Amino acid sequence: MNTPLHSLADIRKEYTLKELDITTTSDDPFAQFQQWFNEAIGAKVPEPNAMHLATVSAEGHPSGRIVLLKGLDSKGFTFFTNYESRKGQEMKGHEFASLTFFWPELERQLRIEGHIEKVSDTESDIYFQSRPRGSQIGAWASPQSTVIESRDILAEKQHQLEEKFGTDQPIPRPPHWGGYRLLPHWLEFWQGRPSRLHDRIVYKLTEDHSWIKQRLAP
Repeated sequence: MNTPLHSLADIRKEYTLKELDITTTSDDPFAQFQQWFNEAIGAKVPEPNAMHLATVSAEGHPSGRIVLLKGLDSKGFTFFTNYESRKGQEMKGHEFASLTFFWPELERQLRIEGHIEKVSDTESDIYFQSRPRGSQIGAWASPQSTVIESRDILAEKQHQLEEKFGTDQPIPRPPHWGGYRLLPHWLEFWQGRPSRLHDRIVYKLTEDHSWIKQRLAP
């Protein structure tokens, strides 16, 4: 049954847990992210590394999906996927994307925009070998984002690959699968506040590769 529109309009939440002060946030957005991420883990947020990845097609049509953050360094945020998937094709044609984290338990949101690059083959190989064996098989078995007639096709391909690789043989990384890194030029830390007067602190990368920090109106 569809929820009546008046009921949707009545859904409310007052944000009162924390505040975000520009004078106490780190001058380094990566350090600020690490602090918030650690707090999300401490608050037992389900899948704190889950993030919304938005990409754009060649026609300018946006699309989004949830992926998992699997690496963070001084350059950017790393995740892994099938290069031939829809998102892979869109990132190949339009090398800018955005990420959004939402941690409702902390009344926080984090938005990140930047340039996409592939990580090195070595990085992709190392991460692939750290995955559960079933997930390694899955990366080979699924022609991600393509139309298939039924799930039976995946089951049959999985069975064939399990027979091929056995239980002890190392499974190589598929050539069509690997990592991407988003190199941010813009990050916004959002903390919910009462009366919808939320705190928003934004970091912008300058031409000399330094960060400026500003407060935005909610």
